[in-house]
Amino acid sequence: MYALKQRPPELGPIEAATQRLHVALDRLSDALDRRREADRHQEALQAQLHALGNDRARLAAELDVARAEAAEVAEVSREVTRRLDVAMTTIRDVLATHGG
Repeated sequence: MYALKQRPPELGPIEAATQRLHVALDRLSDALDRRREADRHQEALQAQLHALGNDRARLAAELDVARAEAAEVAEVSREVTRRLDVAMTTIRDVLATHGG
């Protein structure tokens, strides 16, 4: 005799709706998992952005201090140059006056 293939029993409307509901709930659960992962990734990026902002602010403050120090060094350098010019002029005058 030939073996008859058995077909799965036909689903009733309630069983079919229940099956569709389970599929939809599985898809919703997967979508929620993806969303949670995206949120965690976004939170990590925001933390990195915050850290970079803090680093930028710290570096900007350090740069301001360095610029102020450089301006002070430049001012001192100008004053030293001025004093050296005065001293050299004085020494030349003294040598010229005393036959040096």
